[in-house]
Amino acid sequence: MASTLPDTTKGLVVDTVEDGSGGAGGGKKPIRWPGLVHFFFLLSVVMCALVYAPRFLEPTTFGGGVDFFKPRPSPLGRVAEEQVRGVGGGGANGVEDALVLDNQVNSPCASMPSHGICCDRSNFNTDVCFMAGDVRTDAASLSFLLFPPPHATPNVTVDDKVERIRPYTRKWERHLMERIHEVRLRPARPDEAASSERHRCDVVHDAPALVMTAGGYTGNLFHAFNDAFLPAWLTVQHLRRRVVFVVLAYNPWWAGTFRELVSGLSDHHVIDILHDKRTHCFPAGAIVGTRFHGILAVDHARTRDNRTLVDFHNFLARAYSEDSMPEHTAPPQQQRRPRLGIFSRKGTRVIENEAAVARLATSVGYDVSILETANGAPLLSEYAAVSACDVLAGVHGADLTKLLFLRPGRAALLQVAPLGVQPIARGCYAAACGMMEVHYEQYDVVAKESSLSRRYAADDVVVADPEKAKQGKGWDLVKQIYLGGQNVSLDLDRFGDTLRKLHSRALRMQPVAP
Repeated sequence: MASTLPDTTKGLVVDTVEDGSGGAGGGKKPIRWPGLVHFFFLLSVVMCALVYAPRFLEPTTFGGGVDFFKPRPSPLGRVAEEQVRGVGGGGANGVEDALVLDNQVNSPCASMPSHGICCDRSNFNTDVCFMAGDVRTDAASLSFLLFPPPHATPNVTVDDKVERIRPYTRKWERHLMERIHEVRLRPARPDEAASSERHRCDVVHDAPALVMTAGGYTGNLFHAFNDAFLPAWLTVQHLRRRVVFVVLAYNPWWAGTFRELVSGLSDHHVIDILHDKRTHCFPAGAIVGTRFHGILAVDHARTRDNRTLVDFHNFLARAYSEDSMPEHTAPPQQQRRPRLGIFSRKGTRVIENEAAVARLATSVGYDVSILETANGAPLLSEYAAVSACDVLAGVHGADLTKLLFLRPGRAALLQVAPLGVQPIARGCYAAACGMMEVHYEQYDVVAKESSLSRRYAADDVVVADPEKAKQGKGWDLVKQIYLGGQNVSLDLDRFGDTLRKLHSRALRMQPVAP
């Protein structure tokens, strides 16, 4: 390197230092610095190039400035750029002023000030509250306190402004909601805000909090998605994983079963708020509770970025994809036998002639996979098995929630509805299939196919007219008899017609090789 430097610097000599070479005489020798000067000059150039060049080489949109601190796009789906400018840079307390907590269109909290508490209680199913500003936890009272901005005068009337919320999406079900922990939200009192010791931060997070529960019915797969994770996605997907999950009723089963979903929604560790007694501070604010659009539903008109249930499916695909690559990108091949997945239930609502149904499906032209239910398999492997199906079939139950794993625009769901369950079955999954662009087919069991025909006379109202039998009897009758006390034995001729219809559709929907 020295031989390439300009000769103009070779005459630079400054002062003398002791020569430690150990040569005779131990005299002083003049030290020349040209090599040292050029070394530091080149080092500075290289460091500047490494730091700044990638930012200028990155494609930008003309007309807007180069945003050096823009968050890196998440691999978990597209997000409108204007929805959030990130957390942790540019604004007071290290938080961007443009951070949007509420992604709901026409929400009373959509235009809340930069410091305050706003609750939207207009939905029949759920309440959701937003806290903008410096939020801190108080573990002893299960409260979230909003501290005033620096140099602000505390509000002397804050004691009257306490919001209470149970963050679960079935607020109409009173007996259940009584078991959901209540969270209090309030501004800090003047004495709390003035004290430097009380509520001093033990942990400071650079992202807002989402407070939700792992309780309720979330031990059931349908409710885990319908009541918890789909609403959580609706509420925070626009934050691009810059959110901290603060979970009530946290338990190891929940954490292990849904770890891919939690990791897909958040880049941060989960806080077990009932057992973590530290003071957690969220300068970016907090969201308490989650949005709910309906049973396994996403209403694109209610989100600022026009999300759909297909977007939620894409989120699941990436969360359960081991290589984090988009699914279904394999090139089209020659026509193959459609794959039929049949959920094999245990206990109740069992297909008693399942083996015969599988043989029938094979003769129709399917490759058949028997999918065991409640077998403890991780959802990652369940996703792989279900997403490979062209047709997913099963008797009404929570496992049919895995229709969310099917390929939009190509796959079909075949739901077998036992006697007395037909309206409930359709209500749970038909609309979701439409939003998912998955074909929906319902096979309604008749009396002779139900095991109830062996327990009740043919003219008994339970078998002859289930809708009349349910009148005035409430949910208990449905749960005990039609859901909990019934198996099915499918008419192979009638069910075969349905299988052939869906087989023809599956062949038509296969991509054609060029």
